[in-house]
Amino acid sequence: MRVRSLGVALLALLVSARVQADDSHLEIPLWPNGTPGSLERKGEQEVKTPRKNGEHSVANVHNPSLTVFLPPKEKATGAAVVIAPGGGHRELWVFHEGANLAKWLNQHGIAAFVLKYRLAREKGSTYQIADHALADGQRAIRLVRSRAKEWGVDPNRVGMLGFSAGGEVTAMVSSREGHGKEADDDPVEHQSSRPAFQALVYSGPLGIVHQTVTKDIPPTFIVVGDQDNAAVWLTNYYLALKKAGVSGELHVYANTPHAFGFRGIDSKKPVTSWVERFREFLLAQGMLRRE
Repeated sequence: MRVRSLGVALLALLVSARVQADDSHLEIPLWPNGTPGSLERKGEQEVKTPRKNGEHSVANVHNPSLTVFLPPKEKATGAAVVIAPGGGHRELWVFHEGANLAKWLNQHGIAAFVLKYRLAREKGSTYQIADHALADGQRAIRLVRSRAKEWGVDPNRVGMLGFSAGGEVTAMVSSREGHGKEADDDPVEHQSSRPAFQALVYSGPLGIVHQTVTKDIPPTFIVVGDQDNAAVWLTNYYLALKKAGVSGELHVYANTPHAFGFRGIDSKKPVTSWVERFREFLLAQGMLRRE
């Protein structure tokens, strides 16, 4: 029993260390003066639910935000990725579909920003995916571009990557024109919300299935497991992009289910190297050139 107690205590310590490590990064609200459509709930706190391996998921998001992960200045390439975690629009898995990837990108000179967006399928939610979650994704791209000089980012090399439900948000943001609103009093809104590239990691079907695909969609990176139903619509989406003349890559990993995320590179699991394929995609698109 004593050994078990020590094990529980050690696990608690690891959870605490993991949370503190990620809490050390700056988190900024998308709308500092309150989120349109959520003002009456801005005082509510997020709900964090502990998960295995020292992770936690986040729900009850009414003040959407970006957590900022910047690479060392000597490594910075000028590229930036807004990361939209998944969770079925009921919660957000902010570690293996967020912070872990952000830190890896930083090691390779890429700025990363983990997005907390409003959740339309959470119990009691009044939000809509194609309204509130989409608006949060668009605002995130605009916000990064508006502070590009401060964060050492090239505004023309700001892209978006989404896991599962976050992939749906990413696809919707990438398919909209997203022109800057020059007449708006908020200077953030002057920026374009269309990403320079998009990455869909086992994305859900919204924003993809039955959508018109045009040449204006940004260069696209797709990764999925062959045991995932998403492999069907993502393969079809890749073919539609190719037909429209959009540059893209599709990677389907054998014997791989949904939600593999990123917890580090393990040579015994080929799918964990998908992040290297993503970095190669950015190189091929000219996104990682140093100024």
